[in-house]
Amino acid sequence: MRALAPLLLASLAGCTSLLPKAESGTQETWADYAAAAAAIDRIQPMQSTRAELAAAGLEPKKNPAVSVLTFSDVAQRFAGTAVRLDELDEGVRRCLTSGKQCTGYSIVVRRMDSRRIGNFWLDSLNFKRETDITGWSFSALILFVDNLVVYTLYGGQPRVHEKEVARNPLGPLQGWGDQMPTLMGF
Repeated sequence: MRALAPLLLASLAGCTSLLPKAESGTQETWADYAAAAAAIDRIQPMQSTRAELAAAGLEPKKNPAVSVLTFSDVAQRFAGTAVRLDELDEGVRRCLTSGKQCTGYSIVVRRMDSRRIGNFWLDSLNFKRETDITGWSFSALILFVDNLVVYTLYGGQPRVHEKEVARNPLGPLQGWGDQMPTLMGF
């Protein structure tokens, strides 16, 4: 049995499969940035209707990525810009001059995958934690006058790839100073 312990420890030394992995994102949306962009590109301003968008899955009651914007929300997005009203896109002008008939959808989608990498023991004992973060983000604005789409715009980050590294020279003792008042009853 004692002969197996060093073998077991050696096998765990580089075992990154034991490190935590997390995924976060908006549910019930597109698989990637390109699919989200294609969905917005299919919308034809001055032709598409709110009902057509609902049939395509862009409906706030069914899609958690879609938020409803009131006229004041839309007006606030364009307030304070250095662009004069007559310089704005025709659909935006039409919406802003329509008052309460102007509404919109704000769409925000994010998919992130967080995976810890590196040495299992250094990570477990809190000496060094490396996290690889990949994914994408997408946002879109759709404006309506009554039920007619008058304007669309989208953007975002088609590819996210970040690496976080946290080094703690004292390992598990690094935060002991923060714990002292609690341990001493303060």
